[in-house]
Amino acid sequence: MIVNESGGIPNRLFFRLFQTGNILQRQVQNEMGISAVQWAVLGALSREGFENGTSFNQLKEYLYVSRQNLDGVLKRMERDGHVVRIQDPQDRRARLVVLTESGRTFWNRLQDTIAEFYRQAMQEMSFDDGVSLLHLLKKLQHGLIDVSLESTIPEPHDTENLQTE
Repeated sequence: MIVNESGGIPNRLFFRLFQTGNILQRQVQNEMGISAVQWAVLGALSREGFENGTSFNQLKEYLYVSRQNLDGVLKRMERDGHVVRIQDPQDRRARLVVLTESGRTFWNRLQDTIAEFYRQAMQEMSFDDGVSLLHLLKKLQHGLIDVSLESTIPEPHDTENLQTE
């Protein structure tokens, strides 16, 4: 199958994002011994305002991860003593995910390692490059959230819009 080369820059950009995400996951696991999602969960739960925990759904939405992925990660983190799920005092049917004291200590111990990880990963970028990339990634996130392809996906019998070799 011939790939439509007119995708050019967008195609290359999204492939680089895919590669970058995979490199990040591999390097975090190799260098810190935790998954990138565990890192993100620890970071999210250690934020100001999350001291009393957050709902599973709020955490899932904040991190943009699937229910299954987050549940598996939380089970491992519960087993390691970094988080607990407790009953929500305002809604007895709901549960909150809370960072334990052990989890907070673990997160605090990681801070120097994380700072060094960031420093090495961004050593070829200037401060302005980092700010620009942050701004551009935020714009891309908003664009991705707004994507809706329902009207442009070809029907299985519609071969007119499909390119083949």
